[in-house]
Amino acid sequence: MKRVLVLGGGFAGVEASIYLKKQENLDVTLVSDRDYFYIYPTSIWIPTGGTTKEKISVPLAKLGVKHGFQVFVDAVTAIDAKSKKVTLESGKVLKNYDYIVIAMGQDKISLKGIENTLSICGKPEEAVELKKRLDSLVEKGSGTIAMGFGGNPKDTSAVRGGPAFEVLFNFHHFLKKKGLRDKFNLIFFAPMAKPGQKMGEKSLEMMDKMFKMTNISKKVGSKIVSFDKDGINFEDGEKIESDLTMFISAGKGHSVLEASDLPLSDAGFVVTNEYNEIEGFDGVYAIGDSASLMGPDWRAKQGNVAEVMARNIAYNIFQHSQKIDSKHSYLEHLNILCVMDTGDGAGFVYRDNKGGKMIPMPIVGHWMKKGWGWYCKNSKLGNIPRIPGM
Repeated sequence: MKRVLVLGGGFAGVEASIYLKKQENLDVTLVSDRDYFYIYPTSIWIPTGGTTKEKISVPLAKLGVKHGFQVFVDAVTAIDAKSKKVTLESGKVLKNYDYIVIAMGQDKISLKGIENTLSICGKPEEAVELKKRLDSLVEKGSGTIAMGFGGNPKDTSAVRGGPAFEVLFNFHHFLKKKGLRDKFNLIFFAPMAKPGQKMGEKSLEMMDKMFKMTNISKKVGSKIVSFDKDGINFEDGEKIESDLTMFISAGKGHSVLEASDLPLSDAGFVVTNEYNEIEGFDGVYAIGDSASLMGPDWRAKQGNVAEVMARNIAYNIFQHSQKIDSKHSYLEHLNILCVMDTGDGAGFVYRDNKGGKMIPMPIVGHWMKKGWGWYCKNSKLGNIPRIPGM
């Protein structure tokens, strides 16, 4: 029986472990520094009370028992890819595995004063803190809230803008229901001139309309210099005064990968081919946010792409273990796909090589995303059948 070690308990790592166990004669071990799988796309509702951290967390132990893989809750501190040796924070050394799948996610670019911000894409505890801070401002009765995201010039695929838009529109909806929207100033900020451009020009036009309809102001096109407790400083000399700042920093390579013997891109991500193989490292794969994403300029690191990679490498590893020359590539599945929730509806966003579009979905869009969250949790637990390709 061939042994597979999966590093990471996010979308890529969990999906890989589930699908590897669907193959014959593979012994699978997953290592994660958290004891739960966190459904990040639905965490946008934690700050406004629409869900809780506990409701969108799935114990890895349950997933392991259901699908038959072993779980180690520990942090990876070092990887020697050539010898397939992994060192954990506890001091334990994992070795003698036939295959290693690196799915550890990414680190965030750190800006001066970033400790004065909170992120919906950071540690799950930050989403809980966002709720506390919002509740405090609601109790006060007024305030200025600024939300934005940053960029990585070395890798434009490592930018996550969608969740910032979603939380911002959800705050608008929440405050409107409270009868306090006119007492709050909501501001969106980003250093690029056209944030969200990857979605396509038509989607950008739709976003501008949504900002105007919701009376959300924008500050774009100027580099972020630093964050203070009371606001954001920009290169053009302007400062946005803010009582609460949410900022999603762009991604960069994981620090453990930077210290490894793996080939890395300029941004620190593992360089792979379209089959997520790493040249010169037989039996070692990188998927999800850990991998340097190939493809067009509009490409983006998303959960759906990570899960495609995960299912592909499960197939590729099994074929390799059987000495069969058959592989699946992720390139043909590259797209941007999301339901951008607004609290009282959503916009369906899709982008491929033919262009991008955003389709407004009042009311039903919100419940579609809620339904997806329920499906994601219960299908992974095996409570309901998986829809092919999802």
